Amino acid sequence: MSLVFPLTFVPWFRSVAPYIHKHRGETFVVGVCGEAIAAGKLPNLAQDLALIQSMGVKVVLVHGFRPQVNEQLLAKGHEARYAKGIRITDEVALDCAQEAAGQLRYEIEAAFSQGLPNTPMAGSTVRVISGNFITARPVGIVDGVDFQHSGLVRKVDVRAISQTLHMGAMVLLSPFGFSPTGEAFNLTMEEVATSVAMALQADKLVFVTEQAGIGTDPHAAPGDDNPIDTELPLPAARALLDAGMPRDLPTDPGFYLQHCVKACEAGVDRSHILPFAQDGALLLEIYTHDGIGTMVIDEKLEELREATPDDVSGILALIEPFERDGTLVKRNRNEIERDAGNYSIVEHDGVIFGCAALYPYPEARTGEMAALTVSPQSQGQGDGEKLLKRIEQRARAAGLQSIFVLTTRTMHWFIKRGFAQVDPDWLPEARKRKYNWDRKSQVLVKRF
Repeated sequence: MSLVFPLTFVPWFRSVAPYIHKHRGETFVVGVCGEAIAAGKLPNLAQDLALIQSMGVKVVLVHGFRPQVNEQLLAKGHEARYAKGIRITDEVALDCAQEAAGQLRYEIEAAFSQGLPNTPMAGSTVRVISGNFITARPVGIVDGVDFQHSGLVRKVDVRAISQTLHMGAMVLLSPFGFSPTGEAFNLTMEEVATSVAMALQADKLVFVTEQAGIGTDPHAAPGDDNPIDTELPLPAARALLDAGMPRDLPTDPGFYLQHCVKACEAGVDRSHILPFAQDGALLLEIYTHDGIGTMVIDEKLEELREATPDDVSGILALIEPFERDGTLVKRNRNEIERDAGNYSIVEHDGVIFGCAALYPYPEARTGEMAALTVSPQSQGQGDGEKLLKRIEQRARAAGLQSIFVLTTRTMHWFIKRGFAQVDPDWLPEARKRKYNWDRKSQVLVKRF
């Protein structure tokens, strides 16, 4: 075996392991548009969903069938009609929807029932259970448009879905619902997935769609080079919709975003828009730091807070590589456990990606900012500045008039942020006695 593969596999596996641990036991509602299945993506999606479930995630899969219904309507010489992004379901369209739903359910169950041969999940058994978990009501007549057999979700059988997930099975839902009198209604995948995620208070709502995500420039024309905004705070997402972002058609940028916003407003932790064209998009979004699509979140993904003794292992793992290469002075575990309250950390999905400590010298009205560290995975995203501001806030709250750092390699970073170099003799007496003259660290001070 080539040595290259182990050298690349080990750091990769270490980087995804925290996410595997974090998501174990969580509930994901995954909505897959019918276009993805029509494009032949079902085998890989089934493999990835089986892999996710094998790592302890409870999965509810909701499939769409828009192109499949349209194809059947076309074969019958019947026109597909929509209004406000919802199909107008007459008797013919209802028959086509029922046929498409049955066929797709068969294909999806077959994809999970064959043991996933010639894949990393070969030999695995994924139980898929579907049922009448959705009670529906008619859309009715809206702005003069009679939607006929199109419906909306009235109620989700949370207890039955939760029991099914608890048994270790994957729940499969078609965009169909029934009234208490047995009348069938054609629903949309997006509304079913959103309603189920809200009712279950799922940890994630994930749409696998035609869209790559939400671009960083909402005014860019279609086809323009517009990078994806991988993290969209809920207020910003809501503002985009309020500003008139188109949302009626599946290809409109706001079509899926409106459902993500609705879910997050109702308590779902995170909502995602992913492109089915990207192989492995689900895995890349869930198990990597930056993801591949757009995530809508009710609060900033990164939490800046003070450390506790439970964070010591994470701090050690973060700073150890920098101690080895000489960037940081080595600190032992006992010292960090003793001084845990001095540390501020940036935490991302339960993983510590940045830290800094404040050691006050009240007699000199100053304090040392030590162990400022940002993981290579998140450098360049402003975490260093966040930690610096937090240390400054803590110093001011403690009545200090300045903070200082000792550094051998990052002098210019601090100078750009208001620090000035001073002679080591400037240090408080207690700190001067511990100064390592052989290391020749530069002393930089920022006064308030």
